[in-house]
Amino acid sequence: MTTSIAFIGLGVMGFPMARHLFNSGFDTTVYNRTTSKAQQWASEFSGQYSETPREAAQNRDVVALCVGNDNDVRSVVFGADGVLAGMKAGSTLVDHTTTSAELAEELAKACLAQGVNFVDAPVSGGQAGAENGALTIMCGGEQAVFDNVLPILNSYAKQAVLVGGYGQGQRCKMVNQICIAGVLQGLSEALTLAQKSNLDIEQVVSVLKHGAAGSWQMENRAKTMAEDKFDFGFAIDWMRKDMGFCLDEAKKHDLELPLTDAVDKRYGLLQNEGLGRMDTSVLIKAFNKAV
Repeated sequence: MTTSIAFIGLGVMGFPMARHLFNSGFDTTVYNRTTSKAQQWASEFSGQYSETPREAAQNRDVVALCVGNDNDVRSVVFGADGVLAGMKAGSTLVDHTTTSAELAEELAKACLAQGVNFVDAPVSGGQAGAENGALTIMCGGEQAVFDNVLPILNSYAKQAVLVGGYGQGQRCKMVNQICIAGVLQGLSEALTLAQKSNLDIEQVVSVLKHGAAGSWQMENRAKTMAEDKFDFGFAIDWMRKDMGFCLDEAKKHDLELPLTDAVDKRYGLLQNEGLGRMDTSVLIKAFNKAV
């Protein structure tokens, strides 16, 4: 029998992720807070949409979420119209939203209380990764449940790995975001020096990208950063949300994250200038601003 899936949240990530599910042959129905977006998806792919999360989740084997933040997740999971009100025993809730680890643990507890499995499964790779089915997924949960949903995840992932128990997927995503913040800070400083020194940015990237300094950010964002282009999907509004999780988690372990804190503050300055919807590489604009 074909696995039936409900996909909740059709933003820049969720819309193509649900498309990959449909194209992979899964029986897919969708829900989005703005119903017209769900109708658009259903029209494009001759698929199904529902008016509420509960309706979408009814009799589905797997329910996947990809929404904005902790409160958005709670709004589609709990309550009379939430997915848990419609999910059958033995089904699985997979949360692709980047949230706090505490929320992942809260969801796991709520799911298990009514016989539903849970996997926290934040993704990395941005809009391009979602469009191309090349996301990296960091998962927390039980091995047997992960093994069962892996064929589903593989429809839009180049890599999906179980890194530990409930909440550990979210903590791994925090590590991911700290690494990105550090690379973008270094890249912002490096490009500023290169520009001041009258170096050709495209040539610099061509020389460096295959060496020890190479990174995804360098190869995909250095040239556009130098060209003052910052409209590539993952907004600093969302990055600041994620970095807040990182800094909160660090406090629990009596850790200081000075680079992460500095980058977070620089993003805050950019938000104050109305640049919150620009992608994370806009950090270069904050290089010379006081923190």
